[in-house]
Order: sequence, then structure tokens, then C-alpha cells
Amino acid sequence: MLDSRLHPQGVHHKGRQIRFQSKTGRSLHRRGCKGLKPQQLTQRGNDGLFGACFKKYLSVLFAVLLALASTQACAKRYAHNDSTIQDIAVAELPSEARDTLRLIKQGGPFPFPRDGVVFGNYEHRLPRQSRGYYHEYTVKTPGARNRGARRIVCGHLPECYYSGDHYRTFKQIRE
Repeated sequence: MLDSRLHPQGVHHKGRQIRFQSKTGRSLHRRGCKGLKPQQLTQRGNDGLFGACFKKYLSVLFAVLLALASTQACAKRYAHNDSTIQDIAVAELPSEARDTLRLIKQGGPFPFPRDGVVFGNYEHRLPRQSRGYYHEYTVKTPGARNRGARRIVCGHLPECYYSGDHYRTFKQIRE
């Protein structure tokens, strides 16, 4: 049985393009319905003009929407929120961090060659600033053979942050 919205004579199949002619005489085009016969598009139960092609590409549409949703979730997870940065007093810092903070205020010398390099803040866990604003410094970790996970990141002094877990979390150092 033919769909009442289309004239049976109005269905033409030319390669990948299928033309419909509505009862009002307007021409409607469908592209990308490769493999579908004109009879399949005009039978009842195929959801009319757009349903057959839409069903064919529904999984692609769903995948795109899922990718967009996951991107938004990641952006929210890494978005900076000032209220999430806790404070820590200088007296509460490990002794090695207090030593590093003292060296930062003196301008060095620093024990590690990478001390003082620009910290990119790519995960936006610190307040957003222009590139080159933040610099990172290593806090010695007892028993570690390498630089360890502890860092102090500073903007313009006295704005400094302590991370004991290699930049996952920060605490603003309170003087």
C-alpha cells in the first residue's frame, strides 16, 4: 500500500538521489539513501518520507551525540572552580616544602634544573592566567630517586600553591 502523502508516480530512482513529488506538486529530495528501493520508501510502516534514511543513520547520530556529551562531561570535570582550592598555612606544609618556598622567595639557587620553568595549567585547576604567569618548583620527597610528586606552583609572589600529588589537587599557601 502506498503512503497517502506521495503520488506513486512521483517516486523516481536515479543512483543515490530519490525524488518525491507531493500531492501539491512540490519536489522533495532525499540523498544518501543508497540501497533503498523507491517501493520501500513509499510503503506504509516506513515512517514516511524521512524515516527510512534516518533509521539507516541513527547509529551514527547517536555516536556523535554521545561523543559531544562525554566532551562536555570532561570539560566540567576539569573546569576551574575557585571554591575547590583549599588553603594551607605555611606551618602546615612539609618541612621540604617550607625549604622550597624559602628558596623561591630568595630567587634560588634551586636543586633541580627544571625548577622555575613555566607551568602550563593545562587542566585549569588553578585560576586562569596568561601563559608564563605560573612557574613550578620541586619539593624534595624523602626516599624518592627522582623529583617525586610534590610541587609548589607560584604566580606573582605571594600567590603560591602546593600540590602533593603531582598537580591533581592544589592548596593555596597562606602566609
